[in-house]
Amino acid sequence: MTNSVAKLTLLGFCILQVTSLLVPQANARAFLVFGDSLVDNGNNDFLATTARADNYPYGIDFPTHRPTGRFSNGLNIPDLISEHLGQESPMPYLSPMLKKDKLLRGANFASAGIGILNDTGIQFLNIIRITKQLEYFEQYKVRVSGLVGEEEMNRLVNGALVLITLGGNDFVNNYYLVPFSARSRQFSLPDYVVFVISEYRKVLRKMYDLGARRVLVTGTGPMGCVPAELAQRSRNGECATELQRAASLFNPQLIQMITDLNNEVGSSAFIAANTQQMHMDFISDPQAYGFVTSKVACCGQGPYNGIGLCTPLSNLCPNRDLFAFWDPFHPSEKASRIIAQQILNGSPEYMHPMNLSTILTVDSMT
Repeated sequence: MTNSVAKLTLLGFCILQVTSLLVPQANARAFLVFGDSLVDNGNNDFLATTARADNYPYGIDFPTHRPTGRFSNGLNIPDLISEHLGQESPMPYLSPMLKKDKLLRGANFASAGIGILNDTGIQFLNIIRITKQLEYFEQYKVRVSGLVGEEEMNRLVNGALVLITLGGNDFVNNYYLVPFSARSRQFSLPDYVVFVISEYRKVLRKMYDLGARRVLVTGTGPMGCVPAELAQRSRNGECATELQRAASLFNPQLIQMITDLNNEVGSSAFIAANTQQMHMDFISDPQAYGFVTSKVACCGQGPYNGIGLCTPLSNLCPNRDLFAFWDPFHPSEKASRIIAQQILNGSPEYMHPMNLSTILTVDSMT
């Protein structure tokens, strides 16, 4: 009899131990990432698409010095935010390694090439459009429920930090992709921006309805200033006027939409990150941030190293920290660190209504 009781007690203790391992620790916070190539950390490596970063020299400065699917020489913005949170970066949702305790730390649903609109990036074929990313989010919730139960899952999702980065491709890889594109024939630029913002609002509202309560929403960078656009549209290295006009229309309307959405839901669920200004700081004065150039990509070919993709045959700079842009479209790890720092500590000019450090302080009190 005593033996049986001892065995039952031991079994109960083991079950308790396993359950406690699967329940997120009080100081840990799930991190969920949605969006495009600026935040994709490997989902597209599992897909049949040309929008991939799975070849050398991508990842040359990553801890493993190997390509990971990140469109960077090293870490990207989700990695740097995770670094500040003191936890591992969330894994790609399509990775077979994302299970059990790793699932409880969050997931990265982002996919290079996508936009707010489902017709953005059609040339990349099989990518995870934002509607599909939200379907995967619903699937993620079911999987987490299976591990820790519905009540704990809801707590985890409500308490999660969420990052979403969308919008640039709706201009670069849609409206301005080719002369007389279908969308440019359908809409004038101001009308197109209003349409894209209205579609983005639906995406963000859906995220809220699925339980997201702290969502960092980044604007577009200065799209006309990236090396790819300088190579195609610039005569003397000046930023491409039309794409800059698009960014200057889109970003203020995004901030206004986020303000309206917060009023609608009755809380500061959505935080606007002015990534256009964050980029412009080092684009307009690269030397002040330790860069030798903000016009020429480290990896690429042609004018400004802005033509085509970064490949093993491309020009490659020896010191990535001296370049604001890693490839024709994406910032270097050092530039991403500057952006992440502003997300964390930036003034209201950069982060509205508050920065991430303030969010973390406020949330730790509740």
